[in-house]
Amino acid sequence: MNTIRSIGVALDQTAPVVSDEAALVAELKSGSEEAFAYLLAIYQNPLFNLISHMMAEHGEAADVLQNVLIKILRGIRQFTGRSSLKTWIYRIAVHEASNHRRSWRRRLLHEPFSMDDEALHLKVQSSIYRSGRETPYSVYEKAECQAEVKRALADLAEPYRAVVVLREIEGLSYDEIAEVLGVAEGTVKSRLRRGREALKRKLAARLSRSI
Repeated sequence: MNTIRSIGVALDQTAPVVSDEAALVAELKSGSEEAFAYLLAIYQNPLFNLISHMMAEHGEAADVLQNVLIKILRGIRQFTGRSSLKTWIYRIAVHEASNHRRSWRRRLLHEPFSMDDEALHLKVQSSIYRSGRETPYSVYEKAECQAEVKRALADLAEPYRAVVVLREIEGLSYDEIAEVLGVAEGTVKSRLRRGREALKRKLAARLSRSI
């Protein structure tokens, strides 16, 4: 199967519903494009969301997502089922995003993090079209608040950032996060507590500077 071509499979094409994970894995291992299209329909958006929150350079999230999908395809034959398919996929995504972030920080160690103003403008504009009840200012305020959260997340130390994103944004359970990160549940809870505290401090500091 052509890996790059398969990544471009349209999500709106008819794909069989596979309720049994073992059956889905078997089809993926056999090279089924329909099974991969089904996998994309489930995981593409959550993975992009996860990656974009894990990285400071959000503009490169799409490239990292493609790398993750390629690694899933190349590595599926080695998937043994010792963990769920979901946690195996998320482990690849967290690892790839973290590696890319470390590489980016080495290249741009002294460059301050900044929000892409054009992306923010498009987000505000899109939100305005979706809701006629909100004023442009209120929509901008919400978008800017989300941008501040992303900035604060980008500043968190990696162990805490990963746990906070997986729990608070992706909604994974403690045991799922433990499997993704390869740590004990107690460690997950400890990192989450410290991560939440650090995030609150960073957000408070940013908000106080903006007043």
